[in-house]
Amino acid sequence: MACIRKRRGKWTIDFYDQFGKRHWETLGTSKKEAEEVLAKRLLDIKKGTYQAPISVPTFSEVSENWFQNYVIPNTRHFTAHQYKGHLVNHLLPFFGKYKLTQINIATIEKYINGKLQTNLSRATINKILVSLGAVFKYAVKHRLIEYNPVREVERLKGQGECAKEIEVLSPKEINSLLAASQDNYRTLFLTAILTGMREGELLGLTWDDIDWQNNQIFVRRTYNHGRVYEPKSKWSRRKIDIPSELNFELKKWKLRCPKGELNLVFPNSIGNPESESNMLRNGFFPTLRRAGLRRIRLHDLRHNYASLLIKQGEHPKYIQSQMGHSSIKVTMDIYGHLMDSVNHDAPRRLWRALFETNGSKMVAETEKDLAQIR
Repeated sequence: MACIRKRRGKWTIDFYDQFGKRHWETLGTSKKEAEEVLAKRLLDIKKGTYQAPISVPTFSEVSENWFQNYVIPNTRHFTAHQYKGHLVNHLLPFFGKYKLTQINIATIEKYINGKLQTNLSRATINKILVSLGAVFKYAVKHRLIEYNPVREVERLKGQGECAKEIEVLSPKEINSLLAASQDNYRTLFLTAILTGMREGELLGLTWDDIDWQNNQIFVRRTYNHGRVYEPKSKWSRRKIDIPSELNFELKKWKLRCPKGELNLVFPNSIGNPESESNMLRNGFFPTLRRAGLRRIRLHDLRHNYASLLIKQGEHPKYIQSQMGHSSIKVTMDIYGHLMDSVNHDAPRRLWRALFETNGSKMVAETEKDLAQIR
């Protein structure tokens, strides 16, 4: 039973929570305020979401439980590593000491504004917000709070920021890169340029994944942080068309490739999986220096592949399937700025389609008039 009492000039509410535990709260001199607070407490108790203020955990406590009890058992090692990095490097320094009920939309927006003053890209900040939202989703599921404030926070927009992160090499620079490549890495870099495969997909590629007759590579696995995984999504599992010239280069490389139990296309010198860090440190970055090129990421060769497909006029849906994107929207969000914004031939084709089919004299007359103007 709940009631309101006046003690020593202040109003106190007295009630039992959903677990049968008794609580008192001294609120002040206004009976109306006490009635309103008691009504809210009783509503929360009815919904099973009431928590005494002193028992609300901090963000640090909840994020630790989330990571240990949800992330580690349910996500891949590489994903867990990313979540851990977001927590340790970005979220805990700001939110760690806050109680969950103290974190609201305004708090999160203040955090975002602070991050915008650093060198982090908008895309990276949005990824950190995904991790933050996952912690709050876990808290809501376990009835630690009533709602997830991250859901109400707008994500940062502006693909121009993402575009600045994309480095694309010119055909001349690509040739310089390949000319400066050592024999054990040249075919790897060539395959990255001509397929757009991710680093982990390249390092996990086996000879059985190549369809020599149809000039295709099947992406069936990825190798990251010392482990082999299934592709992250059904879209990542795909077949990539390759030129016959790359087919030939891969056949030549197979004769020289170190043999190993896993039958890898790009293993280390003794046939075992090549670590990404070793490949970058001993292969990619030294090659860039020898070629006199600026330092870029190996992942930028994937962007290079997409940009070349765009320049030669391939359909965005085809580009999406080759890249392994979950939707064409993802493809357009990342690479739309590379596509021509002006197409003079399209309206001309539209004009001819409308009037030539009807045998209209308008086309001939218009072209005659245009010739006089020119």
